[in-house]
Amino acid sequence: MGKGPGLYSDIGKKARDLLYKDYQSDHKFTLTTYTSTGVAITSNGIKKGELFLADVSTQLKNKNITTDVKVDTKSNLFTTITVDEPAPGLKTIFSFIVPDQRSGKVELQYQHEYAGISTSIGLTANPIVNFSGVIGNNSVAVGTDLSFDTATGNFTKCNTGLSYTTSDLIASLTLNEKADTLNASYYHVVSPLTNTAVGAELTHTFSSNENTLTVGTQHALDPLTTVKARVNNYGRASALIQHEWRPRSLFTISGEVDTRAIEKSAKVGLALAIKQ
Repeated sequence: MGKGPGLYSDIGKKARDLLYKDYQSDHKFTLTTYTSTGVAITSNGIKKGELFLADVSTQLKNKNITTDVKVDTKSNLFTTITVDEPAPGLKTIFSFIVPDQRSGKVELQYQHEYAGISTSIGLTANPIVNFSGVIGNNSVAVGTDLSFDTATGNFTKCNTGLSYTTSDLIASLTLNEKADTLNASYYHVVSPLTNTAVGAELTHTFSSNENTLTVGTQHALDPLTTVKARVNNYGRASALIQHEWRPRSLFTISGEVDTRAIEKSAKVGLALAIKQ
C-alpha cells in the first residue's frame, strides 16, 4: 500500500513549516526526561514580555495506546488518549480538559492509499461536529474541512483545498474562511544533501482586498545546524539558526526586524529544548 494523500491538515504543511515553524520572539525552555518505566515527563516555560507561562506534561505509551496529561499554570488539566490502529489505518483520539465540562471530544482518523478522513464530535448536548476528508494519491489530492454547530444549525468552518506533489516540489491551493481567503503555497527542495529548500505563500483576502506574500528558505550548514530566513511584502524580515548540541536537544535563536521602520528594536527569541 502506498503512502496515500494524508489528511486535510497536511495540505500546504511543508510550506507552512518552512515559513513559520521555530520562529518566535519569546524565550522558551523545554526539558524532557524519561523514567525507567518509559514515562516521558516534559516541563515547558515561556516568557512573553512580562508574562511567564508554564506547564508540565506526561506521556505514557502502552502497546498501541498513548496517554498524554498536561497541567498548566491556570490549573487546567488536559488529557488526550490515543488508540493507534485498533483497525488497519484507523486512529481514535479522546480528549478533555478539566474543569471545562464542554471540552470533551472524540476524534476518528482513517488513512487509506487513496483517502484520508478525520471526523470529531464534541461530547455535549449540542456538539460541534468536524469533518475533513481528502481523496487522491501521492501526487494529487483534493479535500474539504467542515465544522457544523448543532446548537445554531450553521457551518462555522468551510474550507477546500488541493495539492500537487512531485519528488522535489509541493504546490497547494486552499480556499478558507468561508471562501473569503485564498491561499497558495509552494515548497521546493533545492538540495536534499544539505536540506536546502525554498518556499512561498500568497494569501488574498477578498473582503479587504489585501494580499500577503511570504517567501523563505532553509539550509543545513552541517548535519547538526540549520539556518532559515523569510521576508514578507510588508517588510518584515526574520532569520533563525538552530543547532542540535546533543542528541534530540536543540538550541534556537531567531530574530525579526521591520525593514520599513528600522529604528525600532529587533525582536529576538530564544528556545532551548533538552531531552535526557
